[in-house]
Amino acid sequence: MVVRENFQLQLNELKAMLVEIGELTEHALKESIVALKEQDVDKALEVIENDQRINQLEDEINDAAILLIAKQAPVASDLRRIIAAIKISSDVERMADFAVNIAKSTIRIGEKPLIKPLVDLPRMAEIAIGMLSDSIRAYVDEDVVLAKNLADTDDSVDELYGKIIRELLELMTKHPESLAQITQLSFVCRYIERTADHATNIAESIIFLVKGKRYGLNE
Repeated sequence: MVVRENFQLQLNELKAMLVEIGELTEHALKESIVALKEQDVDKALEVIENDQRINQLEDEINDAAILLIAKQAPVASDLRRIIAAIKISSDVERMADFAVNIAKSTIRIGEKPLIKPLVDLPRMAEIAIGMLSDSIRAYVDEDVVLAKNLADTDDSVDELYGKIIRELLELMTKHPESLAQITQLSFVCRYIERTADHATNIAESIIFLVKGKRYGLNE
């Protein structure tokens, strides 16, 4: 009984670390978008610097998960929980990398006036960041319904992505002198779109955790 209680305590610690990496990544993404909108290079540099803690936390999650498997030899649902934790932390860390990439694009754009006011792009980012938040909540609560709903939300991100890219391509033909900036903005759009995809990956991991079956929500 004591062994089982100790195992459950370690599982809870693993879950707490995943919540922490999710919160840090959500903050990083929000700050990277603010930095872009305000063309705040100092804030962008801060996002890049803080990524080290997220990378470290992913390593800690992986180490804790591997130790649990080695020491406890879990089976069935417990093993799925540990495997899901490893996969989810990897997806979240990739999202944090996208925040860093957005920050780097902000630095490359610099202080030159933006070619157009950023409206749809921050909206797209808000939806994608909300997907990250919902995916972590679905993981904590093992909420399959919320996880499945993320696939529908991803469609909204894809729709906005297509709209923004078309607008940027049009601007590219009209303002060839701003090609470098437009290219960076298109990169940012792609990073946000991929963030939403990774949130959907997390949803798939949650469904696997609860149901023991794999569903391709990105298909």
